[in-house]
Amino acid sequence: MSSNISGSSSRPGTPPSLTRQKSTPPLPLAKSTSSPPPPRKTYTGFLSQTNDAWNDSVGEDGEDGGVDFGLDDEEDEFGLPSIASMRRKGKRSATRKEIDPGGGGSSSRGGGGGTSGARLGAFGGGYGADVGAGDKGKDGLHSKYGSAASGGGNGTGLVASTLSSWSLDNGDLAEERAIPTYPTAKRTEGKILRPQYRDILRDPANSLHLISHSPLLPGASAKEAEAHSARISRINKFKKILQASAISVSELRDSAWSGLPPEVRAMSWQLLLSYLPTSSERRVATLERKRKEYLEGVRLAFDRGTTGSDKPADAGLSGTPGSLAPNKSRGRGLDEVIWHQISIDVPRTNPHLPLYAYEATQRSLERILYVWAIRHPASGYVQGINDLVTPFWQVFLGQYMTDPDVEFGMDPGQLPKSVLDAVEADSFWCLTKLLDGIQDNYIHAQPGIQRQVAALRDLTARIDATLAKHMEQEGVEFIQFSFRWMNCLLMREISVKNTIRMWDTYLAESNGFSEFHLYVCAAFLVKWSDKLCKMDFQEIMMFLQSLPTKQWTEKDIELLLSEAYIWQTLFKGSKAHVRQSSKDQLPGVVNL
Repeated sequence: MSSNISGSSSRPGTPPSLTRQKSTPPLPLAKSTSSPPPPRKTYTGFLSQTNDAWNDSVGEDGEDGGVDFGLDDEEDEFGLPSIASMRRKGKRSATRKEIDPGGGGSSSRGGGGGTSGARLGAFGGGYGADVGAGDKGKDGLHSKYGSAASGGGNGTGLVASTLSSWSLDNGDLAEERAIPTYPTAKRTEGKILRPQYRDILRDPANSLHLISHSPLLPGASAKEAEAHSARISRINKFKKILQASAISVSELRDSAWSGLPPEVRAMSWQLLLSYLPTSSERRVATLERKRKEYLEGVRLAFDRGTTGSDKPADAGLSGTPGSLAPNKSRGRGLDEVIWHQISIDVPRTNPHLPLYAYEATQRSLERILYVWAIRHPASGYVQGINDLVTPFWQVFLGQYMTDPDVEFGMDPGQLPKSVLDAVEADSFWCLTKLLDGIQDNYIHAQPGIQRQVAALRDLTARIDATLAKHMEQEGVEFIQFSFRWMNCLLMREISVKNTIRMWDTYLAESNGFSEFHLYVCAAFLVKWSDKLCKMDFQEIMMFLQSLPTKQWTEKDIELLLSEAYIWQTLFKGSKAHVRQSSKDQLPGVVNL
């Protein structure tokens, strides 16, 4: 019997998550007086033992003895102040100005020598990394960047104790990222599955001859006709590269730097990540082997833990619901903590896109992240990785549809199981390839992110000295805003579609995610230089956490990438802009 890991009937429900409403303060985890809500039916069979473990952690006096997920109404999941909390502080500051306008050293940013202390106390300034004192399996991976500093004078505009720690996997997310509801798919608006999907499953190259070009609309201008002709020529160029018996990766990289047409993106990404072999003779066998290997990994992670037997289920994960619990033989604490954090993060992944609210999508992402985490114990699961898997999942799903734009109008649960199995397996392996190149961003103390943040500060000083000086005078630490840029590769700042276009170029670069991304972040920051130089500390922080990029198009991304390429050409390998102060603070900083 063929093995499948898809199907909504066998997929577990997402466990209850820790959320809060904007107008309601978070419920305390300790001293709970009410019994926990009953588990969802689809989740009980999946994590029956896990649910008991969480309940067992509550002592007789009602104290929660389990994991502290660090819920803080003032912070988001990366320890940055939430936008809502900063707005509240701004209102309190304005009220104080009305009471004592310009007197007694009172101001919205603190008075006297206490200004800098209040700023750093409120936003976690300074460098230094720390991992939770407890067992990593119980406490998860934590990073702490300095401790709260007290602000002097009468300045109370920013609360000095807002950021006492920097928790990466505390389960607390910004209030603006609420849990989405599961939409009901309408058959009339569903996307159309390609009739030839079985051929594409076997070999992605079989999709190339299915590419069709929409006719030029009547009355089109000369400019539109030229763009239409250029697009057809570009697609034909990629078809010629990809249909070769031995694909030239260097030629593919050169062509992909300027962007990939959606019709050829999935296969091109898999080749650029070395997931697909360049030889057409090996492609079919390799795909079949890797997909089976992932299926086996899922069975090992989920099936044995519940059945109590070493014999894998013949029907994969599409058998009984009870065959999906985490492998208890690995030790209860570690698996439960990883799964619990993933089950919190997945429902909050791209909540504005209907595709990621469907249960079939969420079950698939949960398995990908869980299997990756237990296969990489040096880092485990870290918040932000859930964002990185979504471009792969979206692109690989689109290759089986007549319309590759799958963000709206389709429920993946209605697709054949074999399609979802392939999308899930291919996404897992490509995510693994990506993270292999930047794994030091997620291991103990996250040295990769520390190096990149320090390098970004020095690079900014070289590119735009005025901006760098202004931010220093205002007490803005780069770690306060650029940590998320490095951890999530700017995915929280731009849309998924624009991220996909950016990744075309990243994958075309030899070290796109580990090196070129630094120059993209520098170009991204300098783009807002004129506005930032007119702002004070609090305004800078609020602006950088909610950048006006919602209306960005591919043209904006391409301009950003071009600017980043210029900075890389000028400064890569140069030691002139790496200041000695950075080397002293972070000895691991490498030359750019």
